[in-house]
Amino acid sequence: MEFQEMLDQITDLINNKQLISSTISQPRAKSDEVKRVRLKPVELKGIYMIQFEYQHERVLKHENLDLSDVPEKINLLLQQFRQVQAEFEEEKIQIQLSKKFKVLWKSERVNSKKVVNLSHNRKKNYLLDEDTSYPFLVRLGVQTPDGKVKKQKHDKFRQINRFVEFIDDALDYLPKDRPVRILDFGSGKSYLTFALYHYLHIEKGLDIRVTGLDLKKEVIEECQQIADDLNYEHLEFLVGDINDYNEETSVDMVVTLHACDVATDMALARAVKWGAKVILSVPCCQHELNTQLNSPALEVMLQHGLVKERFAALATDSIRAELLKLVGYEAQLLEFIDMEHTPKNILIRAYFTGKKPTTDDMNKYRVFVDFLQAKPFLENELKDYLS
Repeated sequence: MEFQEMLDQITDLINNKQLISSTISQPRAKSDEVKRVRLKPVELKGIYMIQFEYQHERVLKHENLDLSDVPEKINLLLQQFRQVQAEFEEEKIQIQLSKKFKVLWKSERVNSKKVVNLSHNRKKNYLLDEDTSYPFLVRLGVQTPDGKVKKQKHDKFRQINRFVEFIDDALDYLPKDRPVRILDFGSGKSYLTFALYHYLHIEKGLDIRVTGLDLKKEVIEECQQIADDLNYEHLEFLVGDINDYNEETSVDMVVTLHACDVATDMALARAVKWGAKVILSVPCCQHELNTQLNSPALEVMLQHGLVKERFAALATDSIRAELLKLVGYEAQLLEFIDMEHTPKNILIRAYFTGKKPTTDDMNKYRVFVDFLQAKPFLENELKDYLS
């Protein structure tokens, strides 16, 4: 297939309003600021449009385009990227572009036609559908047996779907030729652990092995019982602590949610040492830097305990993301759930790329921590990996 023919077919499908979602990835230039672009249809003030979500190294940016402007934009993007994955109402396609723009096109029909709900202001297009019954959500008390989300669990359902979006974004970084090893430190009641297992294994068909680790014996036993009842054969729950878990030498994905203070750093350090390709971490209780801060230039802020605590938390997570970058990861700080639900709303997402830090990267980090007079626990844990 020629490049122009491929472009025409894609734009025809989009112009016919058949797009469900699409991801354009694998930038041709390593220096490209945009790492991937996600497309989805939206309706704004009654007008059908395509939303382009640009994922930079640190931030997400959005652009909504009329259908008439979409072909030119896609043409431009496909000059810059090498892979397209797209789902339409009646088929899924995967496109790989060579250095000389040779087109490898794979297409498969879907079993049942999908319909996009464009009323995004009233009902979000979740990866886990609001009108579908999921056995694990029923058992966890999020849905009723007939698949309706319980009124008091809508926030939890939204949080689970946000997490699944992060998992979906990470698919390109997970191995396809062997079982995927995943560890969840501090799994708690394991809403997100079950969601991860369901999405990757049942919906995406990946061969995975997942372990949830937590200190609460009763909670672990209950989660293991649910996993057994649902025949989730490759999902296990163990009682244990991050410090004491030494069962692995290599892990593909590490998830850590609300591990308190330096327990988050311990989990991040373990992930790096195991060579994890994907890290998803929601930190909690960032006390370490709060006790170290000693910067006279920031005294106007730091004299207020509440402001100091929040600044220390933001600075801590910024340091964590920067350290991950210095050891070969593409790291971002993203909003997990809205501020009104919990102040613990930052998620650290990191993908291993192996990119070597520059001298400027190292200097920028050092200037920042020296300014704060900080001695980060994670830096010490990763000292053997820092250039």
